[in-house]
Amino acid sequence: MTWFRRWLWRAVPATPAERAAALWSFAYFFALLAGYYVLRPLRDQMGIAGGVKALPWMFTATFVTLLVAQPLYGALVARLPRARFIPIVYHFFVANLVLFWLLLTLGIEPVIVARVFFVWVSVFNLFAIAVFWSFMADLFNSEQGKRLFGFIGAGGTAGGLLGPVITIVLSVPLGPANLLIAAIVFLEVAVFCVYRLERSAGAPQGPQRDERSVGGSAFAALPELIRSPYLLGVGAWVSLLSFGATILYFAQAHVVAAAVHGAGAQTRIFASIDLAVGLLTLATQVFATGRLLERFGTGVAAGALPAVYVVGFAALALAPGLVVVMVFQVVQRWMNFALANPARQVFFTVVAREEKYKAKNLIDVVIYRGSDALYGWMFDSLQALGLKLGVIALCALPVVAGWLALSAALGRTQERRAARLGAPAQGDRR
Repeated sequence: MTWFRRWLWRAVPATPAERAAALWSFAYFFALLAGYYVLRPLRDQMGIAGGVKALPWMFTATFVTLLVAQPLYGALVARLPRARFIPIVYHFFVANLVLFWLLLTLGIEPVIVARVFFVWVSVFNLFAIAVFWSFMADLFNSEQGKRLFGFIGAGGTAGGLLGPVITIVLSVPLGPANLLIAAIVFLEVAVFCVYRLERSAGAPQGPQRDERSVGGSAFAALPELIRSPYLLGVGAWVSLLSFGATILYFAQAHVVAAAVHGAGAQTRIFASIDLAVGLLTLATQVFATGRLLERFGTGVAAGALPAVYVVGFAALALAPGLVVVMVFQVVQRWMNFALANPARQVFFTVVAREEKYKAKNLIDVVIYRGSDALYGWMFDSLQALGLKLGVIALCALPVVAGWLALSAALGRTQERRAARLGAPAQGDRR
């Protein structure tokens, strides 16, 4: 196993205690994303079963549900330590899946259940991942996050590659409804990893243990956000992330619909993009992300994504064709998952514990989903005014240029905050 130890040392430059926690975090994110990607194709099929014309209303219902769920989650976080409330969140989702499995198996009100399931999966995805990264930001400090978050993120990427394979192999012999059982198993594995992480926390030169409840108010997220220019900046960064992704998504839909005919050919295009993104991201996260974050800092890593959008929208303005859209989509998703997202998670290692769980959840869940809806309507409005795709891409350029400047400013602020907090020495990482 000497070769494995050498590989692990290269992939995870850390102390033994950090490495153990990083491996359990990798497994946690792997199980979480594998479970979600088992459910995602079923969600999309349910969206069709619930009626295509109902999709805009289901997106609206998702946003309203998130607004209601946010203070309920805040109340849970305020009263319980993380070792208790994180498993409760995931067990709640497991109970929901059991109920959906019963309803789908018994064939009770299939159209209504399909619509509710579509909304539920959309809510689950955002909440489950937001809780995961809040836990990571609480468990690891800024210096540890730079080294380890890329590798930990690779767990999610690997899970995201496995989930669709399970769905492809089992959906016909088992039936779509029974795929929920596979998702339930993955969620319970994720909860087991949470328990193991809590056991590993507090070891010398390892992740941070904290058995206190987070405290504060159930409605603290919004005041925390408003009174902190730093958190407002992070919230603006996430909203601009949604801006770029939404404009490109709508551009991709229009270009592919016009240039590629037939559902099979279109599906092949999207699958090719997903495969390229997954492979590039996994390789980068395992071997390069930690080193790049350590060397260049969070500002440069977070700014890599808007820099891609500046170049991509400029290219799209000049040549709004299929090849440009495909390359643009692959590169921006690669940079997002491999560099920008780990850097964004490091931003939260330098805020108060209550902000890590409450304000962060508000930013990652409510602001992100609300921005999706806002910018989707904005793209439709620009098209209604008669603007062509190339002109819309040109209009987007100054926005993403501002996003690039914001990334640099947030990176400088994060570094100053980390220096004030005085990250402890890490010692020997062998």
